[in-house]
Amino acid sequence: MKIIISWLINTVAVTIAAYVMPGVRLDGFWAAFWTAAVLGLVNAVIKPIFIILTLPINILTLGLFTLVINAMMILLVGKLVPGFEIDGFWWAMLFSIVLTIINAILNAMTKE
Repeated sequence: MKIIISWLINTVAVTIAAYVMPGVRLDGFWAAFWTAAVLGLVNAVIKPIFIILTLPINILTLGLFTLVINAMMILLVGKLVPGFEIDGFWWAMLFSIVLTIINAILNAMTKE
């Protein structure tokens, strides 16, 4: 049950972030729903591999390269999910930052 609530919170966060940003297009609730699902899957499976492969540059940049990896994951999800489009790398980076902030706020509001 907890994973479904988390998935719905992420869906709401994706929807809010997409409607706030002009460089991100979302075709409705189901596109946001699948975007949240694929983003969770990509972050669980592919992102750790990229983190390990780019560890030297990540250490050199004191972790700031993780923002680049996040943007690449958002761009990948934009290619995989129909109805979710990102205009470019910088929009993906900004979207990942906004999504993180909105997600943190929504998760803080739902904690018991």
